Amino acid sequence: QIGDRELIEKFKYGRQTPVRITWNNFVRTREELAGKVTTHLLMDSVTLLQYLEDEEFLAPYGFNKETSRCLFIPNTYEVYWNISPRKLLKKMQENHKVFWNDERKAKAKALGLTPIEVQTLASIVDEETNYLPEKPTVAGMYYNRLKTDMPLQADPTVKFAMQNFALKRIYNNMLLYPSPYNTYYTTGLPPGPIRIASVAGIDAVLNMHHHDFFYMCAKDDLSGSHVFALTYPEHLQNAAKYTAALNAR
Repeated sequence: QIGDRELIEKFKYGRQTPVRITWNNFVRTREELAGKVTTHLLMDSVTLLQYLEDEEFLAPYGFNKETSRCLFIPNTYEVYWNISPRKLLKKMQENHKVFWNDERKAKAKALGLTPIEVQTLASIVDEETNYLPEKPTVAGMYYNRLKTDMPLQADPTVKFAMQNFALKRIYNNMLLYPSPYNTYYTTGLPPGPIRIASVAGIDAVLNMHHHDFFYMCAKDDLSGSHVFALTYPEHLQNAAKYTAALNAR
């Protein structure tokens, strides 16, 4: 609680106590992000969303509407409750520059990726696994596909393309869903992240394990971890075991 004198000074001089806003990497869409960020702010989510989709406004920042979510690194920030969308996004840009220090930028460059591409790949890795020790291996597998022009074929991108995040299983008829975000339908990275990438996911990409795996499948113990394979026939065997486990459940 604040005293009467402090309260009077706040009204008299317009002094404010910063509010803390927090978001994590479980935010997927621009709409969801705008709603999450503005919960305790004067600005409404519709106004922030307009800025997140304004190509002309975003261009000087080096982003577009598909990549604007990359501005937001998961953390807790202190801002004034009546901060404007422009000032908020400027603050996020400044934090983004601090986060992408020389070390991280050098690691991205060594991989032949831009920071936005790293965050996009990290968003896929985050969707594939919550198991931290496994993230660098998953990142390395997708990197192998990316560098050989093999489709990433990441199931979470199908969910994002269809905007159906409740899907538990991906069926063959979904793989041809026409969208640049569907990595079964297109080759290469999607045009933007499929969620806000976690710091752990970003660093997993930057410090990925370099190996020869091209395939991964959820383990048949349904633990959420994965088994990796060098060849497609080996992968089919792993996939059959996982499908049998799902059907049994």
